[in-house]
Amino acid sequence: MNTLKRTLALVATLALSATAFASCGSDAGNSVENKVDDTASKVEDAASDAVDSASDAVSDAVSDVVTPGEIDASVGKGGDTFTVAAWDANDVPALLAQWKGNTDYKAFAQDLADGKVEGINFINFGVGGGEASEKYDNLFKGGDDLDVYFCEADWALKYINDDTKTLELDKLGITTEDFPNIFSYTDDIGTSKDGKRKGISWQAAAGGFGYRADLAEQYLGVKTPEEMQAKIDTWDKFCEAAKTVSDASNGKTALADTLGGLWQAYACGRTQPWVKDNQLLIDDFCKDFAETAKTLWDCGGVTKNTQWTDEWKAAGQNDTCMGYFVSTWGFGGFFLDAAGGVDGSTYGKWAVCQGPESFYWGGTWIVVNPATDNGEEARDFILSATSDEKQLAAYAVNKPEFVNNSKVMADLIDAKTVFNEDITNNLGGQNFYAELAENAKQIDFKGLITPYDATVKTEFINAVKEEYLEGSGDWDKTVEKFKDNVSEQLTDLDID
Repeated sequence: MNTLKRTLALVATLALSATAFASCGSDAGNSVENKVDDTASKVEDAASDAVDSASDAVSDAVSDVVTPGEIDASVGKGGDTFTVAAWDANDVPALLAQWKGNTDYKAFAQDLADGKVEGINFINFGVGGGEASEKYDNLFKGGDDLDVYFCEADWALKYINDDTKTLELDKLGITTEDFPNIFSYTDDIGTSKDGKRKGISWQAAAGGFGYRADLAEQYLGVKTPEEMQAKIDTWDKFCEAAKTVSDASNGKTALADTLGGLWQAYACGRTQPWVKDNQLLIDDFCKDFAETAKTLWDCGGVTKNTQWTDEWKAAGQNDTCMGYFVSTWGFGGFFLDAAGGVDGSTYGKWAVCQGPESFYWGGTWIVVNPATDNGEEARDFILSATSDEKQLAAYAVNKPEFVNNSKVMADLIDAKTVFNEDITNNLGGQNFYAELAENAKQIDFKGLITPYDATVKTEFINAVKEEYLEGSGDWDKTVEKFKDNVSEQLTDLDID
């Protein structure tokens, strides 16, 4: 059993040194001054940290003291090379750098790519997240050296439910006590069907609705994120607002970015699993979404653009789109691109609210190969990335990242932390993580996650678009198309 002394992590000004955050390329000074809980005075071994001597402001920091748990005798130790694999280099180099006490993420990433970091090998597939699964399968088939690897939310359970591919974290001496403040939905995804914690995430990819504040005032008469939220806090209200915007703009401006973005949010409101007792479940939720989508599609409330295209991003600059469903990782990526970057035509004209649904989009889970020969390194790396609150607080600011610890994020938000100047300035100075934190608290997927979700969700939205919106408009035909699509992809399911 781990001995864990937890205190409040306080972080002072940290230099943003060329983040690996996708499409977010600015350094920014960040000042953090947190309050210490009354209980912190009772914790022994409190220490004062001076972070970033170049800063004008220095705050005290009380660090976590983590005594690692015992590793099971069945786990290999003492290997020459600690091998970590992922589909790209957006996260691994920064997390490894943080583990090694190096906040110059860019320089560390280059050294890692050049093979200059002694004892560590990073396998970077250089593909999209959805393509990584096949790459991992090939590693396992070939018996290649692999200690730790990263899984995306959509297909993580393929590995988490396979004891030959993922190790129980308990066997590394990592237990529930190490994660007192993680967001519950992330723990659900990292837990196998038989209740074993196999994966853990350092991030919470909660989403919100980012929108053009100037257009919202022009067409909806709202001046604050609170007023905007009141206009769209249910899907019925969202549809009403979308029609108002479309009518007021003579059909030029859609409230929502894409059907795909809409589905990312809406799908998180489902209250039944997609598959139960090996049976595909098609319930009223499915019809409700189709009707919501059709209302927006027909009134011009959602654009006809496809996600990830140039047209999708350009819509935020040419006034054809008012808002985007966006997750934590997207604010410095596609959402910033939608403004045209820091010199873009709509940069600084945006704001964010919670939107009509508490949702998450994406996320990554760290898992361990049962054949690892570096159990100690795997354990220490995971604890650094996901449990050590001082490390998490520093990473939240340095990366920046919405980390998977509600207490750390609450403290940083309460301290009015500027997580990234480019993103913050694009949102008119708004503390964007504060809105997402509210959504993160409300996401609940207990008992709802299945290994089939990624395929089922994709085939459902494809059927709705092709048959219900662009085709016949007949619901029964849409359902049949959905069933046919799923049966082709998932031949082991029972589909009436």
